[in-house]
Amino acid sequence: MHKNQSALTPPMGWNSWDCYAASVNEEHLLGNAEYMAKHLKAFGWEYIVCDIQWSEPNAGSTSREYIPFAPLTLDEYGRQLPAPNRFPSARDSKGFKPIADKVHALGLKFGIHIMRGIPRQAVHARLPILGTTTTADQIADPASICRWNSDMYGVNPQQPGAQAYYDSIFSLYASWGVDYVKVDDICNTNIYPHAPYSAEKEIQMIAKAIESCGRPMVLSLSPGPAVIEKAWHLAKHANLWRITDDFWDRWELLANMFERCELWQRHVAAGCWPDCDMLPLGHIGMGFHRGRLTNFTQDEQLTMMTLWCIFRSPLMMGGEMRDNDDWTLSLLTNRAVLRLLGHSHSAQQLERDAEHAVWMSLDEDGSTYFALFNLASQTREVTADLTTCGFTPGRARELWKDVEVTLASDHISMAIPAHGAMLLRASR
Repeated sequence: MHKNQSALTPPMGWNSWDCYAASVNEEHLLGNAEYMAKHLKAFGWEYIVCDIQWSEPNAGSTSREYIPFAPLTLDEYGRQLPAPNRFPSARDSKGFKPIADKVHALGLKFGIHIMRGIPRQAVHARLPILGTTTTADQIADPASICRWNSDMYGVNPQQPGAQAYYDSIFSLYASWGVDYVKVDDICNTNIYPHAPYSAEKEIQMIAKAIESCGRPMVLSLSPGPAVIEKAWHLAKHANLWRITDDFWDRWELLANMFERCELWQRHVAAGCWPDCDMLPLGHIGMGFHRGRLTNFTQDEQLTMMTLWCIFRSPLMMGGEMRDNDDWTLSLLTNRAVLRLLGHSHSAQQLERDAEHAVWMSLDEDGSTYFALFNLASQTREVTADLTTCGFTPGRARELWKDVEVTLASDHISMAIPAHGAMLLRASR
């Protein structure tokens, strides 16, 4: 199967990071999977993704985000296994298969996070690489390290056994039933500041390992910002790549996403999705020992969902879904808005300045979408000139409020609250 077939539309799911950080456990995964199956699956949501540090027994036990040089749970070939104290069903080397089986039984898909490279622990112990006479220390690049996590060394692609190591871990993931892999510390400009996108060869090894593992898997690369000059390489080897560093619930980060989406708008295609990162909605931050509700206002939440959907970013809910209130659930179950992910194309920004932005896209049925954003800190009229779009005045529907509006001319002008958005669909 060609890699693009694994993600013909932007993936929609839940990732554990925003709510549980490094402390995620089996109960969190299965509880959110059950919620998704009951409340969100019918709307296209399908992935349950376990984020970072799942092989570390003590992750989340201190106030530190990461414990330097923490011991990891490994098999005899240096491959990470879920820590059994946090994932009890993983005992006896079962790995994530019991959890994946339960997720699949709900009609959903299962994903995991990994760090680029090979565990330092395996390197220092000189553990063998499965199916080779090579040991971990022979393929490691000790100069290639993550600036914020001490678990791994990079893999030197020039060394015999390097590809075999990546083949071995993805073969393991395939045996578990993994459908989605988020690879971290691999696509931003800062792995080596003097050599942007220096993990290019590791991306290629990972893509090759997925191709040969016998199971289709979505490949997601983090963190951003991804290197726009390497958009061709990302599209060739990955399905998702982050265009931002970690996105959190601060207005300045959301406002900045308009610039990033403008930069990447021409690189959105089936199987190739520039990724705006997770949706910090609802109840988040518990894994950071300061659980709270999102700081975004309701209007800012509408802006985020509107931009992500018209741009066709992957949607990964970051909050504890079992705590969703009616408002949060309504954002995730608006069929008319979510239709953009699977049925729209040719999204483009029409206008943007410090106080407003306007986007448009086309539906496969011939309808036109217009998204109007008020970036100012007070309610104001947002006006868009549609003369260059070949737009015919007529009736339209505002998709968040589900109300009909009249577009009487080739200009749209709408009063929009501070940091808010309107999403209009005009039929042919």
